[in-house]
Amino acid sequence: MDRMFRVISFWTGIMAVLFMVGGMYEMAMLFFGQTGVFLALSYLNLTERTYIYIFGAYLTLFFVGFTYYTTFIMVPGVGH
Repeated sequence: MDRMFRVISFWTGIMAVLFMVGGMYEMAMLFFGQTGVFLALSYLNLTERTYIYIFGAYLTLFFVGFTYYTTFIMVPGVGH
């Protein structure tokens, strides 16, 4: 399970770079932070159940935060 957190870390890092290239610097910093957290968690060698609980909490917080951001903060159709 720790290897899957490294995979998640890789993909959040890819998304961070894409957000950075797209000029969405706040989201890029958020995803760089997530990359660091997932990478750090992957080296703790926790039990599989603990990793599942951490991932479930992450999904809940991420979906609430991302929905809030895209609904109330992000302005669609504005390019910089």
